Parts: sequence; structure tokens; C-alpha cells
Amino acid sequence: MLKFDEKLFLKLVEEEGLAFRGQIEDIVDGIAKRGYSNLFLIGAGGTIAMMYPYEYMLKSNSTIDVHAEIASEFMVMNNKHFSKDSVCIFTSVSGTTQETVAAAEFCKERGAATIALVAEPNTPLTQIVDHCITTGSEKHSFDTFFMLLYMVVFRFMYNNNEFPQYEQFTKEVSLLPRAILHAVKSFDKKAEEFAIKHKDTTYHMMVGSGNLWGNTYSYAMCILEEMQWIHARSIHAAEFFHGTLELVVEDTSVILCKGEDETRPLMERVERFAEKITKQLTVIDTKDFEMEGISEQFRKHFAVSINWSLLSRISVYLERERNHPLTLRRYYRQMEY
Repeated sequence: MLKFDEKLFLKLVEEEGLAFRGQIEDIVDGIAKRGYSNLFLIGAGGTIAMMYPYEYMLKSNSTIDVHAEIASEFMVMNNKHFSKDSVCIFTSVSGTTQETVAAAEFCKERGAATIALVAEPNTPLTQIVDHCITTGSEKHSFDTFFMLLYMVVFRFMYNNNEFPQYEQFTKEVSLLPRAILHAVKSFDKKAEEFAIKHKDTTYHMMVGSGNLWGNTYSYAMCILEEMQWIHARSIHAAEFFHGTLELVVEDTSVILCKGEDETRPLMERVERFAEKITKQLTVIDTKDFEMEGISEQFRKHFAVSINWSLLSRISVYLERERNHPLTLRRYYRQMEY
């Protein structure tokens, strides 16, 4: 087992992440009191993928008008829903992602309210937005951002009189880091086995839906393609049978990210098909993992964090088995393009 620093994880995600609850509530409550027309969740690459779960949560639990947009497309598309009354939310580990910084400037110049979650302090994005929560560490930043976004998004719902369970929900958010640790420990051997088995696999199909579509999209593109230079494709379970199924053969690696929300039957349909065709099926199902103290009604939301932590352990072992550091790049931030 490759080392997982439990103490550091709990310090960064549990202690420091949860310490921002009061600040988040002050920001969201102030905006709600002034009034707003809609929410825009804006990012690029891994950070727009991070927004997709929260767009789904809002669409399936709230009447708040929400739009998850890729930063560079958003700035050129002349989105008719966007106005000075919009609230624009950004995330960035480095605070320097070119497209995200430009989109924040774009929104700010047009009078929209801007909020950012950033790992690194004193970076361009932190200096542009109206409200910034700076976590101070790149380590486990996605895990921390997920927790902060739970509180941001569900606080907006609470203020919209749509989520009276907010107090209980945030108490259970505080239990999530321990649930993640438990899941990582119980999954670690499988993560290592996957990496050993697939170190030379040249192509993976990743299938997800609902709350886990963003993770599926992100892992295929940002981890397998960008960080490991492995051909991969993310496929939504609802679309799998409209083309992609024809490419599945006996030795096709198919990875299913199964969650616990309303779209689970879509994933089960893909699983039934894949079981009949390929011998290289991997199912990562959050339902297999205990979330101690977390209510059944909230598990579907927290599946996002559990799933990402499990995928992240696969990354660690792929890095070792392939002798390919996750930081290695040919082009990204290595040249002008």
C-alpha cells in the first residue's frame, strides 16, 4: 500500500475545510438578501467537471436557475441568461488558470457577483472576485473544494426555502472526511490491483451519470489523458446505447462510476450490457462503502466525494506502475498555444 497521510488529509479537509462554514454562510446569505437572478458555475477542465455535480444537485432539488459553463465558451457565446444580477462561482487550485481568470474578469466587469474557491493565496483569481475563500494548500484541494461547494450550493437552496434540512446536512458534511478515509482504506487493494492489471492498457471507456458525471468526465480527460497519456473516453450512461456500445468487445476496458442518485438505473443498464460482452469490466460503486453517521437521504450527494477519493487512489498506483508522474506534461503550461 502506498502511503496515504491520514493526519494531513484530516487537517486540510476536515479541520480547515469546515472552518469556512461561517464565511460561506455570510457570503451566500448576503447575496440572497440582496437578490439575484441565477447561478453560473464556471470553470475549465477539472474545475468545470467539478461543477457538474452541483449543477445536477440544483436542477434535481431546486428551482434556482443554474448554468454550468466552460469558461472560454461562456465568454464568447453571448449567453442571454447572464446579467449583472447573476452570481458567478469559480474554483481554481492555482488561481492562475488563464481561462478562469479571464472569465472572472468578464463577469466582474459586467456587474455580476463573483465568488471563488482557490487553493493558492495571493493569486490573480483571488484578487479579482468579490468574495474569495482561500484554503491555502494544493494538497487534497479537490476534496476540500467538494466540501465547500456542498455548503455553498445547499445554502443557496436553504435561502430559497427549498432545503430545510441544511443544518443536519452540514453536520453530516463534517462526517464526510472520516467516511472518505474509510472508503480509501477498504478500496486501496483494488486500486492497486487495477493499476497493475491495466498499466499497459491503451484505452478505457469511463461511464457515469447524474452526480458522478463530472467525476467521470474529469478522470477520463484530466487524469488518464492529461496526466497518464492514456487514450480514454467519458460516456454518459444515458447516451451509451446511442453509438458507443458498438465499440465494446471482449478486451475493452469499461469503467463504471456508479452512484446512488436517481440515475442509478441508467448505470445498471450499462452494467448488464457490459457484463455480457467484455472481460475487462471495472465497477466502482459508492453503495459498497459505509458512510458512518450519514443519512440515507444525503448519501447520493456525498457519493461525489467518495467516488473521487477512490479514483484518486487508482491514480497513485497508475503513477507507480507506469513510472509516469502525475505532474509530467508535454504541452500543458509548457508552451504557448
